[in-house]
Amino acid sequence: MAAKAAKTAKNRVLQTEGFRADALAARQLEIDRARTKRFPDLFEHKLERMSISPLGFLRGAAPLFYQLLEAHPHLAEGPPGEGWIVGDAHLENFGAYRPDAREDIRSGGPALFDLNDFDETLVAPWRLDVLRLTTSLLLGGRELGADGLVALSLADRLLDAWGKSAFDGEKLPPEPAPVRALIAQVEGRSRKKLLDDRTEVVRKKRRFVRGPRYRDLPDDIRMRVPAALEGYVASLPPAQRPKDDELEIEDVALRVAGTGSLGCLRIAMLLKGKGGRDGGWIFDMKEEAAPSASEFELRPPQKRGEEDLLPALRVATAYASCIARPPRMLGTTLLRYRRHNVSMLVRRLSPQEDKLDLRKLKSADLPSLASYLGGLLGRAHARAATKPPHSRWSSSDIVEIRSRAIVLAGMHEAAYLALCERMRRILPKSAKSKG
Repeated sequence: MAAKAAKTAKNRVLQTEGFRADALAARQLEIDRARTKRFPDLFEHKLERMSISPLGFLRGAAPLFYQLLEAHPHLAEGPPGEGWIVGDAHLENFGAYRPDAREDIRSGGPALFDLNDFDETLVAPWRLDVLRLTTSLLLGGRELGADGLVALSLADRLLDAWGKSAFDGEKLPPEPAPVRALIAQVEGRSRKKLLDDRTEVVRKKRRFVRGPRYRDLPDDIRMRVPAALEGYVASLPPAQRPKDDELEIEDVALRVAGTGSLGCLRIAMLLKGKGGRDGGWIFDMKEEAAPSASEFELRPPQKRGEEDLLPALRVATAYASCIARPPRMLGTTLLRYRRHNVSMLVRRLSPQEDKLDLRKLKSADLPSLASYLGGLLGRAHARAATKPPHSRWSSSDIVEIRSRAIVLAGMHEAAYLALCERMRRILPKSAKSKG
């Protein structure tokens, strides 16, 4: 009852003050303080990441996005179509990766470019993903070097390509030049380069470089890692399970990465792998929780398959449902932490996951890139559909999605500036004068 009352009060604030930028900024600060409570020093780090740009703010504000939709349900209305969605679709949740992490791939191996982050996934209406991705494109316009007219034109291309892919089964357009360059970059990077970028050799053994990216893991967590690793290995198909001697732990560290996920428990593991100074494997063990959209009342309560899954299993299931070739050795485990079992998604890192640098894109590449990203999202929706619509979305449906994205972009832009204003009052002088 208390939780329901708090939720009702929160919605009342967003309903009455939902378009007041300062109220939205205050709500975001409240969310971030709660999410970083276990690691308080990450609070400032997350705010700095979100202050980089309006798109950076959107990336770290998925809960606020869905709370706004809940408080203003007309913004979430739209045409039918349901299935596994990304839940946090935005321009920087696409990347190049190598799905096969086998040892025989050193360079020149096959790489792909696709959706690469399903932490917020759930079964829900497609329009939520389409709305969020379109909003991110409008907010990212300045980073893309596009004015408002160009940004709206790019949104039209994205929405058109999404529809052709989701409804018509149209093949993806040719890979844009930035995507081809990113794939080539990933294919040319060796495992040794991955190790050199993240680790250092101390007394002939590698360890993670402590600093902004990796920190010492608290002892009460570190001692639980071996048991969690065993659980992960048991979750893998037998053909993908490493040998016992390859799983010897060389080092573990607290990993600091992402924007929206800052504050969750994230553990980096350096395992023996093939042995020797350059034969180690790096694994990422990441805490998963309920998706941000789970509190959003999309329809009358009813049993949904994804609610019966452990959070990490939900994410792994979405990868397998939405992506034709998900990363190999993707598994789940439980880590005992302060009398609670924390659901963890585990994957082996390979020289991959390069993302587009929006500031380095050429204006001539933007139209084809917008179409390509829209096509990728449409393909994922079609592949993982649970309730496909009987007919294609109409042109007026698309116009409504774009119109609502414009409203949401304006709300997030204003909240971003209000957050920056609050940061000037609450952060140390060194942070306020940064840049």
